[in-house]
Amino acid sequence: MDTDFQAQLQAAGATFITPSEPDVVESFGNDSAAIAAATSGVALYDRTHWGRVQVSDGDRLRFLHNQSTNDFERRSSGQGCDTVFVTSTARTIDLVSAYVLNDAVLLLTSPGMGDRLLNWMDRFIFFADKVKLDLITDSTAAMSVIGPASTDCLSTLVSDVASLKELSQQPYGSHREFIIQDVPVRVAVGSGLATEGYTLITDAENHSKLWQAIKAAGAIPMGETAWEHLRITQGRPMPEHELTDDYNPLEAGLWNTVSFEKGCYIGQETIARLDTYNGVKQQLWGIQLNQAADPGTVITEGDNKIGRLTSVIQTDDGLLGLAYIRTKAGGAGLTVTVGEAAGQVVDVPFPTRSRVSQSSE
Repeated sequence: MDTDFQAQLQAAGATFITPSEPDVVESFGNDSAAIAAATSGVALYDRTHWGRVQVSDGDRLRFLHNQSTNDFERRSSGQGCDTVFVTSTARTIDLVSAYVLNDAVLLLTSPGMGDRLLNWMDRFIFFADKVKLDLITDSTAAMSVIGPASTDCLSTLVSDVASLKELSQQPYGSHREFIIQDVPVRVAVGSGLATEGYTLITDAENHSKLWQAIKAAGAIPMGETAWEHLRITQGRPMPEHELTDDYNPLEAGLWNTVSFEKGCYIGQETIARLDTYNGVKQQLWGIQLNQAADPGTVITEGDNKIGRLTSVIQTDDGLLGLAYIRTKAGGAGLTVTVGEAAGQVVDVPFPTRSRVSQSSE
C-alpha cells in the first residue's frame, strides 16, 4: 500500500494492524455502523491483503478440476465458483473463489494463502502439463461491496448500468469487466459472505482510486474487526480456525463447493465415502456463550466431549463463537458447556449441510 493511500485511509479514520500487517485496516472506528451497513445498506471491505493466483495455459481448467473439489471442466469464461483445495485425505487447505477468464483462471485465496496455495499446486504440475501459475497478489487489488444496496451503489459508478443489473441476476461467481472511474474493474457476484454483494478486482495502481470512488458512492468502509464479526456470525470458515488438518469440507459446511458427479481429484475418495456412508461425524455450528472462552476450548455435553470451539467474537447480543459439534450430539438448540462457560448451539447462514444441485449455483 502506497503512503498516499495509507494517509487517505487514516483520514477516513483507519487504524492499522501493526506491526505484522501494517497494510491491513483493523478498524475505521465505525464497526457498528459498518456491520449495520452490510445488513441494511452497503459496506466496503478491502480484500487486497487476500491472495491472488492466476492459472493459465491450455490445461488450466483440467488441472483445477483435478486439484480441487468443484467442477471446472463445465465452466466457461464469465463464470465462477467457490472451491476447496484439500489434502489427499480431504483435510482442508483453503476455501478459494475462482473466476474463469478467456485465457486464465483467477483464484482469490484467504489472507496469506496465495504463496502456500501456489506452491501446493506446483507440486502437481508434470512435464507434459500446459499449466502456468503466477502469484499476482502484489500487482492487483481486491475489495468487496457487501449488503442489499450493493447494486444501487455500483450503478452510480458504471456506465453500463443495464449490464450490471443483468449480472446481478446471474449465479454466484459470474463476472464481467466494467469501467469505473476510467479504469477496468472485474466485478463478480458474491461478497465472500452469505450476504449479497460483489467482489471487485483491478490492477494495483487503481487501488486507491477505486476505493475512494466506492466510498464516495455511499459505501461504509469496513476494517478487519467488523469483517471478523460478520464472518463468525455468518459461519464462514477460515484457515487456522475452521479450515485445518483436523477437518474436511463437508464438516466445514462447504457442500456447495463439492461436485459429487465429477471424476477423480485429490481427496475425492475420502469425500465420496463420507457422502455415501453418511460419515460426517462433526459439523460447524454457531454457539452462543454466557462468558468468555478461548478458541480451542473443548465442548462437552454432560461428561461427553462433543466438540471444540474454533472462533469467538463479542456481539451486541453477547458472545458468539463457531464450533465443530459431533453430529450424533445434535445441532441447533443443543445446550453445552465450553470450558467454564454455558453455551447453546445455533444455526448460522453460511454453511450448507447436504448436497447442493450444481444447477442452483
